[in-house]
Amino acid sequence: MIGEKQRLQDSNWKNWGPYVSNRQWGNVREDYSPNGDAWNFANHNDAESYAYRWGEEGIAGISDAKQIFCFALSFWNKKDKIVKERFFGLSNPQGNHGEDIKEIFYYLDNTPTHSYMKMVYKYPINEFPYDEIRSENARRSKKQPEYEIVDTGIFDKDEYFDIFIEYAKADHNDFLVRITVCNRSQIDAPIVVAPTVWFRNNWKWGYNTYKGQTNASHEGCINIEHDSIGIKKFYSRNINAESVFCENETNTPKLYGSPYPGNTYFKDGINDYIIYGSNTVNPEKRGSKAAFLIDDVIKAGASKTFDFRLSPNDLDEPFYDFDKIFRTRIDEANEFYEEIQSDVTDDDERNVQRQAFAGLLWNKQFYHYNVGKWLKGDPNFAAPRDFNHYVRNTEWNHLHNKDIISMPDKWEYPWYATWDLAFHCVPLALIDAEFAKGQLLLLTKEWYMHPNGQLPAYEWNLSDVNPPVHAWSCFRVFKIDEKQNGKSDLLFLEKVFQKLLLNFTWWVNRKDKNGKNIFGGGFLGLDNIGAFDRNMVLKDGQHLEQADGTSWMAMYALNMMRIAMELAQYYQVYEDMAIKFFEHYLYIAEAMENLGDGTKGLWNEEDGFFYDVLQLGNGDSTSLRLRSIVGLIPMFAVEIIDHHLLDKMPNFVERMDWVLKNKPELTKLVSHWEEEGHGRKHLMSILRKTRLTKVLSRMLDEKEFLSRYGIRAMSKVYEENPFKFSVHGTENVVYYTPAESDSRMFGGNSNWRGPIWFPINFLIVESLQRFHFYYGNSLKVELPTGSNEMKNLDEVAQDISNRLCSIFLKDEVGQRPFNGGNAKFNYDENFKDYITFFEYFHGDNGRGVGASHQTGWTATVAKLLKPRQN
Repeated sequence: MIGEKQRLQDSNWKNWGPYVSNRQWGNVREDYSPNGDAWNFANHNDAESYAYRWGEEGIAGISDAKQIFCFALSFWNKKDKIVKERFFGLSNPQGNHGEDIKEIFYYLDNTPTHSYMKMVYKYPINEFPYDEIRSENARRSKKQPEYEIVDTGIFDKDEYFDIFIEYAKADHNDFLVRITVCNRSQIDAPIVVAPTVWFRNNWKWGYNTYKGQTNASHEGCINIEHDSIGIKKFYSRNINAESVFCENETNTPKLYGSPYPGNTYFKDGINDYIIYGSNTVNPEKRGSKAAFLIDDVIKAGASKTFDFRLSPNDLDEPFYDFDKIFRTRIDEANEFYEEIQSDVTDDDERNVQRQAFAGLLWNKQFYHYNVGKWLKGDPNFAAPRDFNHYVRNTEWNHLHNKDIISMPDKWEYPWYATWDLAFHCVPLALIDAEFAKGQLLLLTKEWYMHPNGQLPAYEWNLSDVNPPVHAWSCFRVFKIDEKQNGKSDLLFLEKVFQKLLLNFTWWVNRKDKNGKNIFGGGFLGLDNIGAFDRNMVLKDGQHLEQADGTSWMAMYALNMMRIAMELAQYYQVYEDMAIKFFEHYLYIAEAMENLGDGTKGLWNEEDGFFYDVLQLGNGDSTSLRLRSIVGLIPMFAVEIIDHHLLDKMPNFVERMDWVLKNKPELTKLVSHWEEEGHGRKHLMSILRKTRLTKVLSRMLDEKEFLSRYGIRAMSKVYEENPFKFSVHGTENVVYYTPAESDSRMFGGNSNWRGPIWFPINFLIVESLQRFHFYYGNSLKVELPTGSNEMKNLDEVAQDISNRLCSIFLKDEVGQRPFNGGNAKFNYDENFKDYITFFEYFHGDNGRGVGASHQTGWTATVAKLLKPRQN
């Protein structure tokens, strides 16, 4: 038996995977409008007829790594006005809280090589409520919750299909597909199952004319012809399935009222044939898009299975080994995860963790974006850009992305985000460290990283600034990989370190406004957390000194120092780099004390908390005393150094001793570096013991940050007593809002004014573990504040971790908090063990909010569920 671990040694097994997006419409890459209206240029209503330029979409779609050829599933319940060939959702302007998918599906299983994959889609038997969802969400205000598909009542009588979609690879380019349609209702229900293959349209833009072809072979077989694709045959076990063909070309007469000479079998031809019986499929049985059509009735409470195969071989009996291969791949998947989860004993925890891994792997996507071509248009299709007004990404002409990338969510965020990806890679390293390392390296490549050293943020604004957590993630992944494989991948660490030097320099040169080691950055991924728009250019020389921006950079300096120290064990030259980042960290720590000019710093002694400071044009400053996670981020700048590591670095120690002896103003800012902790450890932290205790007393106060489900993004005190601050003559009011944002200001539809966010909570847990590694039982704090229950910091970290995990686990009455109290989701046999990993969570009750399948950074729960080894 060739197991999954053995397959991971052969990169060919990843040539095909779940690389098709869940949504390609409404993104920047497909926007060729003159006014930058990405949401409407290619929208959901037009998607069935519009041939995309940069990528493809589909339900449970797979493709090759260059997305030349795609396969996905389509269905029709004989009630809808369109075939269900893509997941439906609202665009950003349509939703009362921004873009939002309006479907129910769950990622159930996946292996790193995608040798076995499984998901389930819940497709209504009755007419899908497209218009009702649009109109009701349009009617609702920002103060009201989103109107979800379950709210329409369409699932109340269980009148839906559970469609289980499974893939098993017979070989690296030989896919077996099993579709099991379960009728959960008490009535017989018709369904059309339409597995579809097509070539991504890369021939009409003016660069090449070669086009792949599909055509009918014999009953139950479609030929696939392309000189770059190994798959040559598409088989249906149901040999009576009708095969239909059209072209993956835009229906210009329908969309634009313009003729298209020589072709009438457009992209929507199969859809129109299924719905209306139109003459829109090619009677010659050929085209660049094809499908099998199976028209069946599923009896009440019954199920039917439909099998298909994509193969490189001309097989007389393509399904002779089908069942055996499926059983083998399922057994191998179980074997693989049995080893991964060997120390996770609780069945519910194992279920949550495995689905978290599944979601990470399903959310891989082929991502293609050549900004230079996108800006100027193609030879056959001009881009009517209005450069006199705002056009995105004009400074990123060099960027050329054409890779498989880990996405936050293939529907709501079908584009990579730099700091999201850094968090994805930590749990990914537990199951596929090579892929995790490859992802981290990818973003530092010259065709990603700007020549000035900036990492691309996300496609809506590549120049935006994400928190600099890349170095942290690289070292975490390096250590996970080292522990798993028993050897150090120094080449990876050295490669990424060299590129991060450029990025660190960019931060120093671009985001330290006055050259005083105080850093800005605007949103820094936290969107609306401030009292006013932190990306706003202020008047009269005013500017914002950010506690989070400066703390992120202190953390970055320590991360780089630690990487350099690791490399110095093998290459002595890195000792010089380690001391450089040690000194840089010291200067940032000093600047946080006095903002670099002897004035008051970011720490507020009266409140025992860190705040942003607004520097006024007349030289005065004012502390923005808004208690949010901005004031907790200084905890992340912490590093513990074992003395034995210093023993191997004499040059580092010599220089360090000189700095600490000759610059006492810096020495006093380091948390007792000269004092060795338990086991001869040294602590480097912005937060000395007294300040750390004060910050934790706020963070662990249930009336402020501590929720039953983790650490809130903002203090709950502002629920009754909102924070108020005036800037430019406008009073800004900040309320504690534990779930959806109540405003479209400062960053669209996300909300950092109260909910629980996993990435920040994950770093809090790790930072507390580090502090405990130094202090041990010599430092205990109240948990919760005011309880007189004293806990060491490791116990505090574990308590917060348990709260985060409890969002997904069954509670004492069998409910999973992320379901928001929905009885069907919590107790129905066909829902209760399925997990969705939301973007963030309600600060008081743990309900999932935002993107519903953002398994990326929320999948860090998989790491939290893994017991730590002492």
